Amino acid sequence: MMNKSHSAVRRTSARQDSFRDQAYSSSPAGNPAWHKQSPRKKTSGRSNRTKRKSRLPWVLLLVILAVVGYRSGWFGQLFQPERINPPPPITGLHPVVAAKQKELVSLTGQQGIRVVITDGFRSSEEQDALYNQGRSEAGAVVTYAKGGQSYHNYGLAIDFALKKPDGNIIWDLDYDGNQNGRSDWLEVVGIAKKLGFTWGGDWTDFPDYPHLQMDFGYSIKQLKRGLRPKGYATPQP
Repeated sequence: MMNKSHSAVRRTSARQDSFRDQAYSSSPAGNPAWHKQSPRKKTSGRSNRTKRKSRLPWVLLLVILAVVGYRSGWFGQLFQPERINPPPPITGLHPVVAAKQKELVSLTGQQGIRVVITDGFRSSEEQDALYNQGRSEAGAVVTYAKGGQSYHNYGLAIDFALKKPDGNIIWDLDYDGNQNGRSDWLEVVGIAKKLGFTWGGDWTDFPDYPHLQMDFGYSIKQLKRGLRPKGYATPQP
C-alpha cells in the first residue's frame, strides 16, 4: 500500500511540475521567445525620443527667430501696410504731361485747329471749390471729384477747348473749323491719344469731354497714399 501511495504522490507531483513548467514557459520570464515577439514597444519608445531630439534644434531656432523678430519690429513691418513718406508738394504739371501738352498744341495747329488749354494742375482747395459748384454754391455740377480725387490735383491731367478765328472759346464737339469734314474736337482727341493721353469722353459713368490725362498706371488711391510717378521736378524753396 505504501508503494502505491508513494507512486501516486510522485505522479501528482510530476503533474504539478508539468503545469508549473507550462505556466513558467508562457510567462515573459520563462519564454525567451516572448521577448522577441514584442520588440516594437521598446523600439517605438526609443524612436519617438529620437524624433523629439531631432526636432528640438528646429524648435529652438524658431523660438529665437520669433523673439528677434518681435524685438526688432520685423513682424510689425511684415504685417502692416506699406508706409509712404510724405512726398514733396505738387505745384505744377508733371514734366512729361507738360511736354506732351505743348506737342498737342503744335500738332493740332498744323491741322488748322487752335487748341486752348483751359486747365492743368489744380490744387485740392481749387478742386473742392469746383466740387461745391452746383451743390453748396451756385452753378451747374461740373465734377464729382473732391480735393485729392482728381488727376488734376497731381499734375497729371489737362482740359482743353477750341478757339475760333474770332477769338471765342467753344466746347463744341461738332465744330469743323478747318473744313475737312471731321469734327475738330475728335481730331484733337485722336492726336492726344497717339501722344499717350487718355480721354475723359470715353468714361461711361460721367463723360468729361475736355479732359485728357496721363496716369502712368497709378490709381487715385495710390496717389493719395503718396506714391508718385517718377520725373517730378523738385519744388524750389
